[in-house]
Amino acid sequence: MIDNSRRYPDPSIRVFDPRFKPLILASASVECLYQGARWSEGPVWFGDGRYLLWSDIPNDRILRWDEPGGTVSTFRQSSNNANGHTRDRQGHLVSCEHLTRRVTRTEYDGSITVLADHYRGKRFNSPNDVVVKSDGSIWFSDPTFGIDGFYEGKQQESELPACVYRVDSQSGEVSVVADDVLGPNGLAFSPDESVLYIVESRGEPRKIRAFDVGGNGTALANNRVLIDAGPGTPDGFRVDVQGNLWCGWGMGTDELDGVRVFTPQGEPLGHIALPERCANVCFGGRHRNRLFMAASHGLYSLYVNTQGVQGG
Repeated sequence: MIDNSRRYPDPSIRVFDPRFKPLILASASVECLYQGARWSEGPVWFGDGRYLLWSDIPNDRILRWDEPGGTVSTFRQSSNNANGHTRDRQGHLVSCEHLTRRVTRTEYDGSITVLADHYRGKRFNSPNDVVVKSDGSIWFSDPTFGIDGFYEGKQQESELPACVYRVDSQSGEVSVVADDVLGPNGLAFSPDESVLYIVESRGEPRKIRAFDVGGNGTALANNRVLIDAGPGTPDGFRVDVQGNLWCGWGMGTDELDGVRVFTPQGEPLGHIALPERCANVCFGGRHRNRLFMAASHGLYSLYVNTQGVQGG
């Protein structure tokens, strides 16, 4: 177990811009909650149960951290090499599965419903990350990472280009909303859902792209680069109520590993340093003011002075 910082303010919280200071707390530090995963991903908070779920993709399991006692247990194994998770507007767990190349919903009784596993008769690649819009529609990215080898899924042939899809909440119809992002990965909406941000993880360097949401909330337009990551590797991220982006970051160096925070205009505000690369984050806790960070082998948290977008 990695020792938690005992110093206030925590020296691992780095301020690049004075606008970051109101978002952080002088008397809160990074806490290591768990060590022992092979590749941590896809954290999602369940406030009604006071627990967090996240994926350990190569170990083919979903782990559960319980807030009251700080204990960790296995929520599901096999998880079909699940990656990203979120909750729908009814509180169900929605998951991206690499092995089965599908997006699923876990019902209240624990049974699993397949929401999408093909497009125009062809199988998806390996759904990666997922968000649910306020109208109940499900948006997910579908790169090839889970079928490129046997570590995070099973090596298989790609049948479709890597795209971002939308599943209609009423009809279940699947449509392509973005086919012009190289290796689409993490995605999140702005607080008013007028913009969808998508990580382009096969760009060199990686980028976070922004799209305007139109077509009565069903289509994307105006693809543009919001953030050029340079040597960084953005993966998954979430947005706070002010519209700031809290991005999993890293590339195996002390300067890059952790979470990097940007304004809605893509300006860097600060960095939360971790001893390992961070893949994805979510907000949770009683007031959605606790940032949970799924890093390479571990799970970390930090109380912050803002809140995650509700439903995000």
